[in-house]
Amino acid sequence: MSRLYPTLEDLKVDELKSAQHKFNQLVAHEPVDSSGSHPSSLYPTLDNYMGLNIRDAENQMVRSYGNNAIVGYGWRQDPQIVAPVTRNDVGIARAEIKQGLRPTILCKDAKGMIGLRVQAVNKGLFVSFVNENSPASLAGLRFGDQILEINNQVVAGWTTEKAHKFFKAAGSNNISVVLRDRPFERIVTMNKDSNGYIGFVFKDGKITHLVKDSSAARNGLLIDHQLIEVNGQNVVGLKDKDIQIIIDKTPNTVTVTIMPVFIYEHMVKTLKSSLMKKHMDHSIPEV
Repeated sequence: MSRLYPTLEDLKVDELKSAQHKFNQLVAHEPVDSSGSHPSSLYPTLDNYMGLNIRDAENQMVRSYGNNAIVGYGWRQDPQIVAPVTRNDVGIARAEIKQGLRPTILCKDAKGMIGLRVQAVNKGLFVSFVNENSPASLAGLRFGDQILEINNQVVAGWTTEKAHKFFKAAGSNNISVVLRDRPFERIVTMNKDSNGYIGFVFKDGKITHLVKDSSAARNGLLIDHQLIEVNGQNVVGLKDKDIQIIIDKTPNTVTVTIMPVFIYEHMVKTLKSSLMKKHMDHSIPEV
C-alpha cells in the first residue's frame, strides 16, 4: 500500500524515521563491548549526546504536552505514522478534493433563490459563485465544482445562460444535481519556518513570487495561480490582508487550494467584485 505525503517535509522526515528504525535494528544485533557501547556505531545513542541526557528532555516534553508531543522527528502517539509533520491536519481534511461524483439535492429559499451562479468553461458547467447562508452553501457547493447533471439532464455543452434559466424555471424543492469536486483546482500543503513564513507572495489573490528554498517552493506551489481556498476556507473576493490574517492564524501547516489564473479570470469575468466581496460564501467547511 503506497503512502501519501502532504508535504515534501513529511516525505523527508519519514525517510529519516525509516533510516533510524533500520539503524536501531542493526545495532540491536551487534555485540556490546566492555564500555556498554556497540563498537561499530558511528553515533552516540540518544541516551547520552555531548553530555546531555536526551531521554530526560524527551520525557519532559511528553509530561508537558501529552502523548501528542513532537519528539525529534515524529509523533509519539501513532507508530504507523504516514505524515510525521502535518499528521491529520484539519486544514488538509477541509481542503481535500475528493474523486468520484457527488449527488446532492438543492432547494430554493423564500425569495425563490438557490444562491448559485455558474460559468461555462470548455463545454463544462462550473460553480463560480455561492451566496453565503444560501441553500447552495448549506448543501456544500464550492467555487470550482463542476455540475454534470441537473434534474437528470446532462449539462455538457450548456451555456451559462441556459443553465441559469433552467435553475430559475425549476421547482422550489428537490432540484437534483450531480457534482465533481473542483477539477480545475489542486491543493498544496506547506509548513511554516521558524519565522512563521511559508514562502510566497500574492497580490489580489494571485501568486506572484516564490521564495527560494521555502516550503512553498519545495512543495510545488506555482506563480500565476489564484488562491481559491486557505485550509479549505474560500478566500475568493477577500482582500489580501484578510487572506494573510487567515494564513497567519494557522499554527504550523497551511494548505492552499489554487487554480490557474486564466481559468479563474474566465470564471469570474461576469461577476461584480462587490458581489464576491460582500456575499461570497467564506464559511469554514465542516469535517
